[in-house]
Amino acid sequence: MGNRIPEETIEEIRNKIDIVEVISEYVQLKKQGRNYFGLCPFHGEKTPSFSVSAEMQIYHCFGCGASGNVFSFIMNVENCTFVEAVTTLAERIHIDLPTTRNQQPFNEKTNDFSVALRAHDLLQKFYHHFLVNTKEGKDALLYLEKRGFTDKEIERFQIGYAPNSSDLATRFFEKRGFNLYELVKSGLLSRRESDGKFYDRFRNRIMFPIWDHQGRTIGFGGRSLSDEEPKYLNSPDTKLFNKGKILYGLHLAKPAIRKKEQVVLFEGYIDVISAWRAGVENGVATLGTSLTEEQARIIRRNAETVVICYDSDHAGINAAYRAQSILTNVGCTVRIAKMPEGYDPDEYILAFGHESFQKNVIDQSMTLMAFKMDYLRKGKNLKNEGELIAYIEEVLKEISMLPGAIERDHYLRQLSEEFSISLDALKSEQYQIYRKLRKNKDISSLYRNNSNNNLKAVIVNKKLHPAYYNAERLILAHMLRSNEIAQQIKEQIGCSFNIDSHNAIALFIYGYYEEGHSPDVSGIIQNIDDEELRRIVSELAMIEINSNISDEELSDYIKQVLNYPKWLKIKEIEREKLQALKVNDVIKAAQLTQQMIELKKDLK
Repeated sequence: MGNRIPEETIEEIRNKIDIVEVISEYVQLKKQGRNYFGLCPFHGEKTPSFSVSAEMQIYHCFGCGASGNVFSFIMNVENCTFVEAVTTLAERIHIDLPTTRNQQPFNEKTNDFSVALRAHDLLQKFYHHFLVNTKEGKDALLYLEKRGFTDKEIERFQIGYAPNSSDLATRFFEKRGFNLYELVKSGLLSRRESDGKFYDRFRNRIMFPIWDHQGRTIGFGGRSLSDEEPKYLNSPDTKLFNKGKILYGLHLAKPAIRKKEQVVLFEGYIDVISAWRAGVENGVATLGTSLTEEQARIIRRNAETVVICYDSDHAGINAAYRAQSILTNVGCTVRIAKMPEGYDPDEYILAFGHESFQKNVIDQSMTLMAFKMDYLRKGKNLKNEGELIAYIEEVLKEISMLPGAIERDHYLRQLSEEFSISLDALKSEQYQIYRKLRKNKDISSLYRNNSNNNLKAVIVNKKLHPAYYNAERLILAHMLRSNEIAQQIKEQIGCSFNIDSHNAIALFIYGYYEEGHSPDVSGIIQNIDDEELRRIVSELAMIEINSNISDEELSDYIKQVLNYPKWLKIKEIEREKLQALKVNDVIKAAQLTQQMIELKKDLK
């Protein structure tokens, strides 16, 4: 994009935005000490190592090294440009973006990202209007009412109707000056290859907007009102919309998710809406595809406990089994909601009512182990000795994976009582399976704490560094927080840090303060283009230091830095002296000894 946003506007946005609030839309953060911790959105992890500082308005992951300020976070998590990140944040706090002189303003032709969002938002309102305010939408409205939808749900989920017309939406966009070719790329329109004519992608369908985590419309799901196939039609994957990375209704469910510390996972948006009507407000759904690892990570970043509530038919049970494996692998505690055979959540609510769904389905969800035992028994004739033994061995393998001794004992006793098998025999067999699994390294999840809701301590593998290296890091950490210390270091060390990256960071800090800025780590990071240097600065800023450092302590750090080159010189002279002694050059050895004595005097 050829646009440039004035620096003062960028600074205004950065100073007004709260990085904790922004990141909280992507990651469930918990306060620990002065900072907030959560699961890193940039790499898979089960123990929180992602730290956010409200004081310095920066983030840093001690696992993968991801770091920066609010702009770099949006760029990385949304995979967008700097200008797009600034635009997103400006819209969030209602700041208009002026442009520099002689440059094009932001408009629909120069900002593809904004155009696509604007087009989706307009089409959502267009469809919603047709459903609730026009004669054309009357049949669709009646259909929804028969299915139990009220005005409240229709409004909350912005449900709409795509009229049975081939070009109504096309003409709607054309009148507003949109580039129709771009709207085809965005999945809102289609184009015939035969004559190149544009036409509406969705026709005669009840429309369900699909939002990103911020509540921006990025796609649609349409349910056919006629016999037209497919019954459900989603937007295609685009730059905005990737169904494997989106969970329907997440932005609406977040308050309830955080209150209950639990996610209820459904297979489709109809189930989410019906469940909300029944009082289950923490529900989200995949979009017609199997749960992906990316979606599982999003769930884990928002809550640890997940209740899977899929259809009770064969396909739904198999999908739940696949989903639980993905969810447990990212560190979730999983439970399974079970309904009578042949029902999906929407049908159950219509048949048995709201209260029954909450009390008898969600609240009575079974443990994962109980679900596995049911699942493994399907299709087996347990009156057949061979199939019974095979079933028990499969169950014992699953029991061996359980982390808690009490839980293992519970299910072993359950097996013993159901099939009249000696408890000692089952324990012995289970232990043999455990040893075999451990030997074959198939039991990596054995010690996963799958029920601990407390924030785990962040563990950082600390590499041992020499004294001068640690001294340089501590000096830079203090410089980031204090202009006075930075000036003192500039006078005594200048650009004589022993590590090149430390020298580069010092130069950035000197320059930042020379421009008249007050200490601001986020602002310093904003001026650094090099990603590795930004990572180091963020890491240094997260170091716990004594803000009231004494002159003696600071002086000791400075000596460590300035003395290191002298130690290197002394070691070099020592090597030369040894070579001189080997060839019996006593005079040269004596001269080198005197040089070492003088250098060591300077070290004191």
